[in-house]
Amino acid sequence: MANTSSTHDVKVLGAWPSPFVIRARIALNIKSVEYEFLAETPGSKSQLLLQSNPVHKKIPVLIHRGKPIAESLIIVQYIDEVWSSGPSILPSDPYDRAIARFWAAYVDDKFFPSMSLIKSEQGEKKAALVKQVTEGLVLLEEAFQKSSKGKAFFGGDRIGYLDVAFGSMLGWLRATEKMGEVKLLDEAKTPGLVQWAESFCADGAVKGLIPETEKLVEFAKLLAARMKGRGSS
Repeated sequence: MANTSSTHDVKVLGAWPSPFVIRARIALNIKSVEYEFLAETPGSKSQLLLQSNPVHKKIPVLIHRGKPIAESLIIVQYIDEVWSSGPSILPSDPYDRAIARFWAAYVDDKFFPSMSLIKSEQGEKKAALVKQVTEGLVLLEEAFQKSSKGKAFFGGDRIGYLDVAFGSMLGWLRATEKMGEVKLLDEAKTPGLVQWAESFCADGAVKGLIPETEKLVEFAKLLAARMKGRGSS
């Protein structure tokens, strides 16, 4: 069934470096929905963003037929429910769906915050964070082995909810490895995830959305310099 949405119906407010914005864009691609990407300038908030997400004032925001929806995982679920004729993103089985939501929450609440700190820490603090993140990846490897049932993705043959939730972080994971001079995704400890990451980034719904490592490293340096400038003024 062809998708009848026009780009006037669907807009995404976001910025290219944000993994949370990438989630919304991948979900729309999975459903073959055309949309308009409205780029926010990192470090500033447009009037449209403030009006669309007055509670958190954060990207991403999906605007569908003039109505805003905020929070990346809620947006992904909304896209899955509204464009139900496309491939399913959330698992159909209630237990599988609950497990996927559990691990997506883990990625957001535990994994990503710890990973984000690695590049700016030194010594024991950095070592503790690296240990925490690598242990987290081992847990996600186990979750992958159970959820994928021997297939390429957490969702099986196709990209699903947890693939989108975790896969959106891969650009920053690689940038963190480079900036922190650490190895996080390790063939020896997490062989399934290493293979999965390659398959995920090569998928048609994802291609071109995960930023290049160098580009993210450059962005992180500019951001750090800006924060330092604010701190000393």
